[in-house]
Amino acid sequence: MNVAILMSFLAPFLPALLNLGTKAAESAAEKFGEDAWEKAKTLWSKLRPKVEAKPLAQGAAEELAQNPEDEDAQAVLTKQFQKMLETDPALATEIQQLLEDSPAIIQKVVTVTQTVKGNKNITIGQAEGSITIHQD
Repeated sequence: MNVAILMSFLAPFLPALLNLGTKAAESAAEKFGEDAWEKAKTLWSKLRPKVEAKPLAQGAAEELAQNPEDEDAQAVLTKQFQKMLETDPALATEIQQLLEDSPAIIQKVVTVTQTVKGNKNITIGQAEGSITIHQD
């Protein structure tokens, strides 16, 4: 299972997921679409008990909700997700299935950033959607 995709999908929703029932939840649905919001809520409902049981994971989720660009919090929460899913294969299978059920929804939200430095470097890969190339 690719935990990075799970993390990339959930990260933008964390402010709303940690404040369910508020305007943040409404704005998440408006920004990413109702289908994506429902998928995020479903995934979070599976992960939330495990996150709340681990203070490190809970703290990282709260930090990330306050600052979605916090790379340290993302790294910690990603590692915590990895550990949770390794110790609970049934949960890992369930999360994997939820991610595979809706690839179009996941792709709408997940952003992949690749930084290549140097002169005349080549990258190989496949991507769909809009791609922006920045050259320094």
